[in-house]
Amino acid sequence: MIDHAKNAEIMMDLRSRHIGAPRDIEFASHLERLLRRDDAGNLTAEAVRFAATGETRGILVVDGPGGGKSTMVARALGKHPALQAHVDGQPAFLGVSVPSPATLKSMGHEILRRSGYPIVGERREAWSIWDLIKTRLRMLGISVLWIDEAHDLFCKDSAQILRALKSLMQGDDAVIVILSGTARLSEVIRSDPQVQRRFSVMNLRPVCAATDGEDFHDIIDAYCGVAGLDTDLSSDIVRRIFHSARYRFGRSIEAVLNTIEIALGQGAASLENDHFARVYAMQEGCEPGRNIFLTDDWAAIDPDRVYDQPVTRKYSRKK
Repeated sequence: MIDHAKNAEIMMDLRSRHIGAPRDIEFASHLERLLRRDDAGNLTAEAVRFAATGETRGILVVDGPGGGKSTMVARALGKHPALQAHVDGQPAFLGVSVPSPATLKSMGHEILRRSGYPIVGERREAWSIWDLIKTRLRMLGISVLWIDEAHDLFCKDSAQILRALKSLMQGDDAVIVILSGTARLSEVIRSDPQVQRRFSVMNLRPVCAATDGEDFHDIIDAYCGVAGLDTDLSSDIVRRIFHSARYRFGRSIEAVLNTIEIALGQGAASLENDHFARVYAMQEGCEPGRNIFLTDDWAAIDPDRVYDQPVTRKYSRKK
């Protein structure tokens, strides 16, 4: 019989694991150059001030949907020794996702809400809210503000929002600003040279079988070991996974986790291509002839294209 409770524990364990990657080290280097060191050379939560104006700096983290940027930034901030909780339990960073609808005022409300500030009246002006944010962050000892999915913030009021971000990095209450989002975020920031010069940029590269394939095979084997599964996969399985996941690291990991879950739910002894095919069909709603894990000519399939005509399935065999 299938032990659903045990399977749920296995999946919870797997999903809680962090896969270390060079990107983690790269992000840490972006972050640590913005944090001041004490006389002993230890990093502190205090932001470095640049130039005579005393400005802080920020980081842009850019990747496509499902690239894993949010997970990477959240873990890096949450684990960095210099940013951990004070005696009052408040860490030196605050992470906020862009609300909907995304406006200058709604973003300000969300930052204050996440900081634990009482509800601000709707009649309060946006500029007043953002002035209050700087005071609030200083009071809490927060030196790093992270705004996730920041590309959604520039659908309206782009010029005002750029000015607000620049203001956060100026003056006695200045903080380090981290923005994570898609390529559109980078385009908007580049549109204002005064804002652009304040940010270093980290573009997360797509995964590639030539450079990442062996490591990803090891990840699959390690995950299957935890799940108690053998593997019976085609030699090109990693290339198929990467292609189906649009060459995004986060989506690739998610594909493996979802497939292991399917295999465990079926009581399978081994992880197989057909398990990946089932997950892909569930997510994409595609016919068998367009399933990257079933066809021989999988590399010719564009997973983002809407096809009008059905195709005859060409079965793929393990090689």
